[in-house]
Amino acid sequence: MPRTPVTSTTAAAVGPYSHAIDDGHHVFLSGQTPIDPSTGALHTGDVGAQTSQCFDNLFDVLKAAGLGPADVVQVRVYLTDMDDFAAMNAAYAARFEEPFPARTTIGVASLPLGAQVEIDLVATRSKSTH
Repeated sequence: MPRTPVTSTTAAAVGPYSHAIDDGHHVFLSGQTPIDPSTGALHTGDVGAQTSQCFDNLFDVLKAAGLGPADVVQVRVYLTDMDDFAAMNAAYAARFEEPFPARTTIGVASLPLGAQVEIDLVATRSKSTH
């Protein structure tokens, strides 16, 4: 099975990994923190604003793969404070339409660069064949 990297010029990689890997059926996106591509710095703001920046970054990678939010089938959200769940959830809900992707939200001790949230996701190229 091929393992083709997908790169977005607006998403940041802070380590030795691809923004995404396309296996021909699914595109697996690496976690994105709320780095503002215009400054290269962590987006300052509440967790809702940081969640929105994460999705901006992720959707830029999806676009580079020729996909969009409707192709997303699974999302994992990592929060440093589960008390931020409602604010994250509101920002999340603004990015998707029903049927919503499957999702897991995990509380973690810390994230790269001091981010409050990190998000990764999986999109599919073959939704119409199911």
